[in-house]
Amino acid sequence: MEKIRIQKLLADAGYCSRRKAEELIERGKVKLNGHPVKLGDKATYQDLITVSGERIYLSRKKSYRYLLMYKPRGYVTTTSDELDRRCVMDLLTDVEERVYPIGRLDKDSEGLLLLTNDGKFANDIMHPSRHISKTYRVTVRPDITEEQLVTLSSGVELDGRMTLPANVVVKTREPGRVVLLITIREGRNRQIRRMCEAVGLEVARLRRVSIGPLKLGMQKPGTYRDLTAEELRAIRNAIGKES
Repeated sequence: MEKIRIQKLLADAGYCSRRKAEELIERGKVKLNGHPVKLGDKATYQDLITVSGERIYLSRKKSYRYLLMYKPRGYVTTTSDELDRRCVMDLLTDVEERVYPIGRLDKDSEGLLLLTNDGKFANDIMHPSRHISKTYRVTVRPDITEEQLVTLSSGVELDGRMTLPANVVVKTREPGRVVLLITIREGRNRQIRRMCEAVGLEVARLRRVSIGPLKLGMQKPGTYRDLTAEELRAIRNAIGKES
């Protein structure tokens, strides 16, 4: 019987994304038939795979879900939290499938968040080579200069590397506050906040309004819905996959 990489089996089972599975393997949380595994190890659907002692049930046939959520402020983007903070999973009241977030929004940020149990779909969206655009509506203080706009647009050094060029548009300007629309094509940790802080701007509010062709629209905070067939086709096209 064909053997498959364990991180793919975990992702296909809807337990987590492939990238997260690799992280769990590196941390020694994953066992195959009772023995710790390493990256590159393979298994079959008949093998016993556990994560932190929990058995993962593998299946070739799977019902996939693709959810679009308006993550409110005050929630962390994890499936569980050791500090007992509110998690986005707490908002899912009628989803039987074991879905997980694609990427993250920090606790103080809000807006569009995708959740799924399709590991390959999640991996494709998060993979740096795809350069899927993400647009944020960002309220900054106190004002923004032309020099700061140019720096944000051309690139800011974070962790010794320059960010990719961004599209930055001033939407409104009032005394003591400016609303920007910032579009980026990468996903470093807390990237928008850190870019703004790097040029001397204080972020008062940050809301993600789109991922590729998917729009938050008029959705209310804390609500979620399934992607429509048209939306799913559009995002698959954006990541270079056939509908």
